[in-house]
Amino acid sequence: MKQQHLIYLIAGIVVTVLFYIFRINAYESIYSVAGYSDQLYNLGLYDMIPLITIVVAWAMAAIYYFAINSVRFDRWYHWLVMLALTVMLAPIAGYMVNSSIFDENGLSYVAESLTFELVNMMWAALLFIVASFSMRWWSTNCRHTPIPQ
Repeated sequence: MKQQHLIYLIAGIVVTVLFYIFRINAYESIYSVAGYSDQLYNLGLYDMIPLITIVVAWAMAAIYYFAINSVRFDRWYHWLVMLALTVMLAPIAGYMVNSSIFDENGLSYVAESLTFELVNMMWAALLFIVASFSMRWWSTNCRHTPIPQ
C-alpha cells in the first residue's frame, strides 16, 4: 500500500512540474490580451505568478494534512475551507506581485490583472486538489478527507 501512496506523490509532483513547464500555454489558453500578456512575459511574471500559486497550493495542503492534522478538523467541509483559502490567497499574492512590478514599470492593467487572477484562482484550486491527493496518505487524522479511501 505504501508504494501506491508514493506513486500518488510522484504523480502529483509530475503534474505540478508539467503545469509549470506549460504555464504560459495554461494561462493563455484561458485568458490572453495582447499587450497585457506580452508584459507578463517580458517582466517575468509568467515565471513568478505560477510559482506563487504552486507554493501556496502545496503549502496549504501540507498545513491541512500535517500541521492541522486534527480529528476535529477532518471533515470534507474543513478541507473545503482550506481550498477556499488557497483560492483566495494565491490570486491575492499574485495580484500584489503583478501590481507592484507593473507600477515600478509605469504600466496600468488593472482590469486585465484582475481577470488574470480569476484564471489563477482556477489553477490554484486544481493544484490544491493535486497536492491534496498527493500527500493525504501520510496524514494520521485527515487521510480520509475530502473523499474516504
